[in-house]
Amino acid sequence: MILRLLIAVAILFPAAVHANGPAVVYDGESKFDASFNESAFNGAELFRDITGQSYAEATLPEGADRVAVIRELARAGHGPIVAVGFNYGEAVNIVAGEFPNTSFAIIDMVVDRPNVRSVVFREHEGSYLVGMAAALSSESGTVGFVGGMDIPIIRRFACGFAGGVRAVDPDTRILVDMTGTTPAAFNDPEKGEALAKAQIADGADVIYHASGGTGVGVLQAVADAGVLGIGVDMNQNHMQPGRVLTSMLKQVDYAVFFAFQDALDGAFTGGIQSLGLEDRGVGFAVDQHNSGLMSGGMVAQIENAGFEIINGQRAVHDFTTDGTCPYLGG
Repeated sequence: MILRLLIAVAILFPAAVHANGPAVVYDGESKFDASFNESAFNGAELFRDITGQSYAEATLPEGADRVAVIRELARAGHGPIVAVGFNYGEAVNIVAGEFPNTSFAIIDMVVDRPNVRSVVFREHEGSYLVGMAAALSSESGTVGFVGGMDIPIIRRFACGFAGGVRAVDPDTRILVDMTGTTPAAFNDPEKGEALAKAQIADGADVIYHASGGTGVGVLQAVADAGVLGIGVDMNQNHMQPGRVLTSMLKQVDYAVFFAFQDALDGAFTGGIQSLGLEDRGVGFAVDQHNSGLMSGGMVAQIENAGFEIINGQRAVHDFTTDGTCPYLGG
């Protein structure tokens, strides 16, 4: 059963009439990235399956104007329009100002408009848990992290992961690499594979990626080398069965589903939704593909840490608060 997500800051947005139903705009040319975009797609599909209502969708071809894409959907009477990814921040801000009676939502960015729902995730909390799993599973004493675009939100994944590793074993080596400095870093499987191979050569036997479509290459590299990977966003355990230790779940699908459903119910709110372990906005995956890798004792230990984070008994540093990561030496 899907749990209703908590709203950290909510502003009641008067129900608007969206003649042509909701819409979702993916970040990039493909919605099937086995990660962030595809999770959003799954949320939209869940809405259609449950309600029978249709929705519009758009990808972003190379060189496309984000403002023009979103503006076209708003002019066509769609709403809420859900923009997937921080890159849409400026576009959503502009178009939401032009269409104050249309509802919008954006993932991973805050846009200060009364008709915009900004959904952000506490990725460091979920990353901490899979960091524990990595340290508990490593035999070499070295683990790795491969990020996509080098931006604060991806550093937040890395820092949370390092915190979980350090909680289990302060002496474990942690290798950190970023794929690039532009959005293309989230869709470069070849570079992801190369970075993972280099970390494996340096001793890493568990590698966590937070790199979108680039992670396909990371998981291929760990499978080829006979070591372990950790997926992200969606449950990626099935991508390399027996070689994906677990996946850090970031429920973008829930965010899309509830934006659509709330609008249908006349209950759409603007403001900020901050989703973490407490809200089941993040977590980790155990299923038939990795049950042999995650013992009952390991799962119990990690889940207990999760409860301590929720209850305030265990703190996880958020890189985005001050740009530092104490678990990585600064």
